[in-house]
Amino acid sequence: MTPTKKQSSPSATSTKTRTKTKRAAPAKTAVTKTKTAAAEAVTTKPPAKTTTRRSRSKLANKSPENLTLAERKRLEQEKIDVIWKMFKRTGDENLRNVLVEYHFPLVRYIAERLLQTLPKSIELDDLVSAGTFGLLDAIKGFDLKRGIKFKTYCSTRIRGSILDELRSQDWVPRLVRLKAHRLERAIQKLEATHGREANDYELSCEMEISMQELSELKVEASPKAMFSLSEKLDDTNDDRDMEKVEILEDKKGCDPVQTLHQQDVLDVITSNLTKKERLIIIMYYYEGLTMREIGDIMSLTESRGCQIHSNIMGRLKTQLK
Repeated sequence: MTPTKKQSSPSATSTKTRTKTKRAAPAKTAVTKTKTAAAEAVTTKPPAKTTTRRSRSKLANKSPENLTLAERKRLEQEKIDVIWKMFKRTGDENLRNVLVEYHFPLVRYIAERLLQTLPKSIELDDLVSAGTFGLLDAIKGFDLKRGIKFKTYCSTRIRGSILDELRSQDWVPRLVRLKAHRLERAIQKLEATHGREANDYELSCEMEISMQELSELKVEASPKAMFSLSEKLDDTNDDRDMEKVEILEDKKGCDPVQTLHQQDVLDVITSNLTKKERLIIIMYYYEGLTMREIGDIMSLTESRGCQIHSNIMGRLKTQLK
């Protein structure tokens, strides 16, 4: 007889499936445990924010006398951050003025740094005024969403605004200034290398241009310089500040020494003349009057005045010989 296969009963299959489900149950419980742990981790994060808010409220509630320097700076920065958000949301000019006043020391600091490299004829107030306009543009164009510091952003804008104002006041074109700086750098490099003054051939080789182009560059890069007569002098030993206008030569004015010499010569020449003859010489040579005008003043005819003048000249020639 052939052996027959045993058929599994329905009860046996049901018991097997029950055991499988019982064995698979722990996996579901593990998944639920991880989910609950993650949920607990998420719910435990917000208390950190509440603690920072509590610390801010504590700083706000403290009196300024009890705050340290670091706490004062942090509290001030928090106030500025709030003002920034309100200004970007509302665009209120009063809030903008508060921001300008807060960052104004940075404008003055940049202006003072630039003033050290500029001629003394330039005033600090002019640089500060130009830098303030740059600060206003920086406040208007600053974007809080980029996450950068406003000091880094506005420093470039303030410096650029000051340089633009200086270039607008410069009567020499910017291209000419660039050529002059290029030529000056080449001269300094050659003088440092050779220890002497550089010649035109060395300059042309250094700048990789021809001799004709170098001569044209020298003409273009050497404009006339302009100076302010109100500029102070540095080499004065006096206690007071002296301006350049005080030592400027007046070519139309009279030299005091020459005037004294002329007066001495006039006294020597006219020492032997009468009062009438002396008046004729002074009015004719020093005051530039004609013989008719001299005759009208002294009640003489023009011919008589000429006769007296010729007699005086003859006597003076004899005296000088």
